[in-house]
Amino acid sequence: MPGAKHNRTRRIVRRLHLWLGLTLGALFAMSGLTGSALVFYTALDQALNPVLAGEVGAGPVRWETALRTVRASFPDKTGPWRFEVTPGQTGPVPARYYDPPETADRDFAPMMVWLSPDASRVLRRDFWGNYAMTWIYDLHYQLQMGDRGQTIMGYAGIALTLLLLSGVWAWWPRPGTWRKALRFKARAAPQRRLYDWHKLAGLWGLAVLVVLTVTGVMLALPQETDAALAATVSSVDVMPVPESRFAGGSVISVDAAVSAARRALPLARLAWIETPRGPNGTFRLRLQQPADPSARFPHSYVWIDQYSGAVLAIYDVGKGSRATTVAAWLHPLHDGSAGGLPLRWLVFIAGLVPSLLFATGFLRWRRDKRAERRQSRVANVLTASVVTQN
Repeated sequence: MPGAKHNRTRRIVRRLHLWLGLTLGALFAMSGLTGSALVFYTALDQALNPVLAGEVGAGPVRWETALRTVRASFPDKTGPWRFEVTPGQTGPVPARYYDPPETADRDFAPMMVWLSPDASRVLRRDFWGNYAMTWIYDLHYQLQMGDRGQTIMGYAGIALTLLLLSGVWAWWPRPGTWRKALRFKARAAPQRRLYDWHKLAGLWGLAVLVVLTVTGVMLALPQETDAALAATVSSVDVMPVPESRFAGGSVISVDAAVSAARRALPLARLAWIETPRGPNGTFRLRLQQPADPSARFPHSYVWIDQYSGAVLAIYDVGKGSRATTVAAWLHPLHDGSAGGLPLRWLVFIAGLVPSLLFATGFLRWRRDKRAERRQSRVANVLTASVVTQN
């Protein structure tokens, strides 16, 4: 019978939802809580490090000064440096050195440096993963397990997507019962209230949680994501890897490279500056084009010859394939930055929902198990009584 088949399918989906929740619910809760903290990552990090407070400057940063400061302060760090160009650039200047020997045993642990607003002094130095916000970032993204943890999180995210969708399927009301299904019964028994909290939190947070989980999977599994996009949308554009033409001359200043990049993409906002890696390396400037949704990590690049200052290549995300456009939206959707402060707050709140879902689901399951044990004990007592009387 169709009705019996439907009920059997629903029981199977509910059982799947239950066991996915019991096995992966804690991971889902942890991922949500750490994700909420990372929505305001830079602000929280600055609040936790008062040494950066009160550092305000005026006027544009001289990037050649910034490079000279880090070279003089860390003479053993002779490789490429990256400088972050924050909007307005009135506070400390963040810089990174990606290959420090101090953390060579880790998959990813650059040296993080903050300079004074005029780039003449080092205010703070630390290593990625050694301070609170980067430790939380690694936990959220890689479970503190490097690339292997990232892969685990990616495939776990697929299961978490199934957890969310199975919850909707298991709840889906019969025709004519929608108002009842969406109601919260404040005077009901505790078990019923737990169910109502669980279902309503899941329903209200569903759309945002699905977007966050799917984008998280795609970010954690980049090769699989590129393959899926190539099979369904188009191939992701490959970035060029140009080299400087060594002519025996002197290296141009960082400020000259910045000026050349800005002329190449005049409507773009500069976000990152990377100095050359070796004699054939280039200055690589990362910029945000007007259509790019990501402000902190935009997806357009300009490569500058370190000797002549010539533009060697341009990667403009606005002229990329459809798959490249999709890939450009993943991170700003995942952290809420694509929609400004309102979307960031929405993502922050959504990150708290998995903890509520796990707590209410677990408590309801535990109450059910206790009730089953009580019924079993009562049944055993009654059976023993009947046997004794006979």
